[in-house]
Amino acid sequence: MTNLQKGDVAPTFKAKDQNGKEISLSDYSGKKVALYFYPKDMTPGCTNQACNLRDNFAGLEKEGVVVLGVSPDAEARHQKFIEKYDLPFPLIADTDHEVINAYGIWGPKKFMGKEYDGLHRTTFLINEDGKIHDVIKKPKTKAHAEEILESFK
Repeated sequence: MTNLQKGDVAPTFKAKDQNGKEISLSDYSGKKVALYFYPKDMTPGCTNQACNLRDNFAGLEKEGVVVLGVSPDAEARHQKFIEKYDLPFPLIADTDHEVINAYGIWGPKKFMGKEYDGLHRTTFLINEDGKIHDVIKKPKTKAHAEEILESFK
C-alpha cells in the first residue's frame, strides 16, 4: 500500500492528540518513534494492539522508543479509548486523513467478501534522524511491541 520504505525521510506532520494538543513529528527529533496506524478505537484487533503496547510500554521506553498511535477517530473517542484501557501514550486524531494520506496507508480493503476503502494497519519505525528505519505491514496485534523491539535491535 504505502510507497515509503526503509531509508526514506519520514513525512512530517502536525495533528491533534486526544486532548486537542498539537503534536508534530519534529517534537520527537533525536528519538526513536513507533508511529502506528490502526483502523478504529474499541475494536477487537485495535484494542489487542493498544493493550500489547501498553503492557510492554516500560520495555519500549527503556529502549528509547516513543509510541504514537494514529487513527481517523475523533479526539473524544480517543480519550475514551485511553481511559478505558489505561493507555500511556498519545493517540492522534486524524479525522481529515492528512497524516494517513502522507504515509499512504488509506486504500481498498476486503472484509467478508465486501470491498471498501479503509486504513491499512501499518507501523512506521522512525530513527533518531527522522528516517524510516522499518515499515511493519500487517503487524501482529498481540505481539506488536515485540516486533518493534526486534526491529530496533
